[in-house]
Amino acid sequence: MKASALNFLAMAAFSAIAVSPALAADLPVKAPPPVVEVWTWDKWYVGLNGGYSWGRSDTSGTFYNNNTGAQLSPTQNTTLHLDGGVFGGQIGKNWQNGKWVFGIEADGQWSGEKGSALFTCVTPNAAFGTLCNPITGGPGLGVSPTTTFNQEIEWFATFRGRVGGLVTPTALLYVTGGLAVAGINTSGVISGFNAIQAPTSVAWGNDSTNWGWVIGAGLEARLGGNWTGKIEGLYMDLGSVSGAPVLATSNPPLRFGYTSDITDVVVRAGVNYHFGGPVVAKY
Repeated sequence: MKASALNFLAMAAFSAIAVSPALAADLPVKAPPPVVEVWTWDKWYVGLNGGYSWGRSDTSGTFYNNNTGAQLSPTQNTTLHLDGGVFGGQIGKNWQNGKWVFGIEADGQWSGEKGSALFTCVTPNAAFGTLCNPITGGPGLGVSPTTTFNQEIEWFATFRGRVGGLVTPTALLYVTGGLAVAGINTSGVISGFNAIQAPTSVAWGNDSTNWGWVIGAGLEARLGGNWTGKIEGLYMDLGSVSGAPVLATSNPPLRFGYTSDITDVVVRAGVNYHFGGPVVAKY
């Protein structure tokens, strides 16, 4: 009797163990919470850019007798178009607060912007005193002294703040502004005639580092992963450059005084790599 009871209990335990996995398989399994990547602009970034620039140099130039200081010719005004390509890189940091993004950015650019003009020393009347070229014969007869005038924005950099609003979570429309600095080279050749009516000339040049200001606007959007692309336009006022090269061997000795007010419009596109991954949100 006791043996039969023990056999019955053993068979019941074995049946329970065999059935348990099947019952567990029929129970509903709770799915893990979904993982969602949330893009954030709150990061450091570096990038490259390239584009085109339309510079403008409003230049005035005047010829003087370098010995007496007398003005030999009326002041001439011209506009040089300093157009060319630009290429460079940028580094920056953003801070995000809801749909608003605040940031700082610095960039450095190589520039191929350049233009040229020609200034001629002419004396239309006696009001300017000594003639530009008082020669009565020889190769200088009827030939006015001149100077070529070449100007180039060789490089520039900007240091700006940025403020923008999110059009979508991954697209930022922003305005920007701050300081600008540029390397400007101005050069040329003054040509005239000396006291024995022989041609004479001298090459001249001047390098200037100019500080100014910059404003602009742009659109930046996520391309995928940690990469964004942007397009922006900038307006820069780079102040003025001036100089007074001299041709001491001419008759009379010539001095050419010039002043250039330089502005620039830049349109460029670029890409940025943002350090740090997206925020992972679990629901």
